[in-house]
Amino acid sequence: MRRLQVGDEVVVIRGNHKGKRGKVTRLLPDRNAVVVEGINVVKRHLKPAPNRPGGIVEVEAPLDASKVMPIDPATGKRTRVRAQLEEGNKLRVAVKSGTPLPSRVVS
Repeated sequence: MRRLQVGDEVVVIRGNHKGKRGKVTRLLPDRNAVVVEGINVVKRHLKPAPNRPGGIVEVEAPLDASKVMPIDPATGKRTRVRAQLEEGNKLRVAVKSGTPLPSRVVS
């Protein structure tokens, strides 16, 4: 069970973007990294290809997963996550308030 899922609202706790909030758009479990919408935007210089023009494109670069924390839906502040068994299912629960974090099924 992962503490972060795609679509979670997170806050950055370390680095140049400390305090900024955004939604998780991608998880990279092999690198222990996440891509957060609007955070850690870098410029990529792309060569032209047959199906797209070249140029300078801004993309979100991955952040280490340890540098972000989910936001508690009840308080709006950052929180740690704990797993809790309920009716045979694991739920992600905010440690501070005890409210379950919404789970999203991504197909």
